[in-house]
Amino acid sequence: MGVFRFLLIAIATLWLAVPLGAAPLSREEIAPLIMPPMSLGEPLNDQGVWQLLNSGGAPAGYVFETKEMAPLPGFSGAAINILVVLDPEGRFLDVKLLSHNEPIFVSGLGEAPFHKFFEQYLGHSISDSMVVGTPYGHGADGGQLVYLDGVTKATASVRIAHETILGAANQVARTFLQGISTGRPAYPDLEVDEALSWQDLLDQGLIGHLPVSNAQVQTLFEGTLWEDDDPVATDEPDALYLDLWVADLGPKSIARTLLDEGTLDELDHFMSISTTDEPILVVDTARHGLVSPEFVRNTSPEWIGMHQDGLPIALRDSDIYTELSDQVPEALRDGTAMILRTDRRLGFDPSREWTMTLQAVRQHGMFQPETGSVDLEITHTTDTRFFVQPDNVERLSPFEEAIRNRQTDLVIAAVFLAVLLPALLFAQSRLAGHRHFQTIRLTALAFVTGFIGWWGQGQLSIVTPMATLQAAISKGSFAFLLYDPFGLLIWGAAILGFVLWGRGLFCGWLCPFGALQEFADRFARLLRLPTIRIPDRIDRPLRGLKYVILAGLVAVTIFAPQHIDKAAEVEPFKTAITTFFLREWYYVAYAALWLVLGLFVFKGFCRYVCPLGALMAIGGLLRGRKWIDRRSECGNPCQLCKVRCQYGAIKKSGAIQYSECFQCLDCVTIHDDPKQCVPLILANRPNRHMPKTEPAE
Repeated sequence: MGVFRFLLIAIATLWLAVPLGAAPLSREEIAPLIMPPMSLGEPLNDQGVWQLLNSGGAPAGYVFETKEMAPLPGFSGAAINILVVLDPEGRFLDVKLLSHNEPIFVSGLGEAPFHKFFEQYLGHSISDSMVVGTPYGHGADGGQLVYLDGVTKATASVRIAHETILGAANQVARTFLQGISTGRPAYPDLEVDEALSWQDLLDQGLIGHLPVSNAQVQTLFEGTLWEDDDPVATDEPDALYLDLWVADLGPKSIARTLLDEGTLDELDHFMSISTTDEPILVVDTARHGLVSPEFVRNTSPEWIGMHQDGLPIALRDSDIYTELSDQVPEALRDGTAMILRTDRRLGFDPSREWTMTLQAVRQHGMFQPETGSVDLEITHTTDTRFFVQPDNVERLSPFEEAIRNRQTDLVIAAVFLAVLLPALLFAQSRLAGHRHFQTIRLTALAFVTGFIGWWGQGQLSIVTPMATLQAAISKGSFAFLLYDPFGLLIWGAAILGFVLWGRGLFCGWLCPFGALQEFADRFARLLRLPTIRIPDRIDRPLRGLKYVILAGLVAVTIFAPQHIDKAAEVEPFKTAITTFFLREWYYVAYAALWLVLGLFVFKGFCRYVCPLGALMAIGGLLRGRKWIDRRSECGNPCQLCKVRCQYGAIKKSGAIQYSECFQCLDCVTIHDDPKQCVPLILANRPNRHMPKTEPAE
């Protein structure tokens, strides 16, 4: 118990130290990360949000780090810091990994898969319902969930990174992108296909019309610098300045009525690619002309704007050469027509009223003319029968997403635990005495190695409690524990085992690397290799080594957390289980060394070096009972259990040293077997009394 006291005092002392967080990156550090022709503008706040500038020096979006706004700790205890670049409409222009300390990527899988994961965000919007994993939501275009591929063997770290990005991006959106919607707007119902005529469109208000005369525009400019800058308006006051027609082409029935066959085919092809865009037809038969002489196709028209609910809606030319159908009056067919598009994910709901604004522009002066404008507005609504109101498919919480994506694995592991735990708790003696007990145990260990370890990635590691310690010291979030429900299930079983058996449940039954070492010993016995028994005078101090290593890891976690991933490599778990030996040769050699040593020294790593085993032994102090039966003859005169115990967990007195017990049940088998237990053998001789068992408390 002296080692335990030493470690607890060390932890309490180190608890007083609080690591300092890193400051946001400077302009000199961030500017080179911005892809040309964009450049870094001025800082917008003290949380690392910067303005993004385009090639002309105009505002073009936002640049920010995630660690200031969403410092969600990863499995190393440190936050994952990501550089995010958003355009004004909330689309991801760039997502770059800046820094992290996730053990699986630092020295396991390598950083390439992590960097590749972030490439999936490009082109998506913060309005998208993005999740990591497999589909669980249903919806149609513009409302469906967007699924990002995770990274095998690093699902939890990837989920933490994803939530970090969303958390920071949403903060920026609430502050700087108030027009961005996270709702799921209506979208055209492709099942609605009505035969409509031009007159039907007029009668049902499916096409809007705004005629504006020269006199009306002149009135709007009266009293301004530009009052006398349009002689046509004063010479022909009754003539039309603007004869605007607008219609939503999303509904198939309306589009087929207004467009000729060639344009309709081109629009269908465009919509099959741009599934979240809503096409808007605008036609002008007067002299306004819709766009300026400088307009470039497939860009945003500077004279046309749109808003809904008081918020601006981004418009862009669809670059479709537009011809109207023969049903449309000839005057419209001779006018200027174009199809604009807006993204429903950015807040536009085509089933509700919206307003389009056109600027009437005048210039004053010749050499450096001053430009003035007035707005001409038309409000339009398309009947709701042409649209589908999507069901509210909401994102599950990160924990629920993780559970759903691992549900099969979780069910299988839960069934295994539901059989194992009651068998050890209520049928321990029957299990240990079963004639096929060793086969049953080896089968369980094979399942733990193959399914829980290699397949399920449920190898517990000292990294998790060290990250928990760091989060506690820095008063950070413990949410990272929820991103790996499979590991959390194994942790739950191990902690329950503390109360019922001490460290033995995990170390003896649920540790994949421990199981590998036991298989190494079995293989050595088949080869008849010699077993090295460590003398007691050396064995005792060696057992204390794992507590010293644990204390060292605690110190590194607090004083140098950036090095915890390297320090935790004292565990070969990541090499042997997580990456299945697919790492640099020196990591593989280190893990192989322990397995080779296990051929001669029974589970040497577990007994002498494992810091997680040391932590499990400390957790085993919660054990509330002595669960292994003993007899008064155990230890004096009988030493059979002590001699047979390969863990050295039985004292000369016959008492069980539960902090070193791996729950192999070999001593239980001996204790209950009248052919092995010496007191029972002696008692079965003539004129002998049956020895009395001292039951476990």
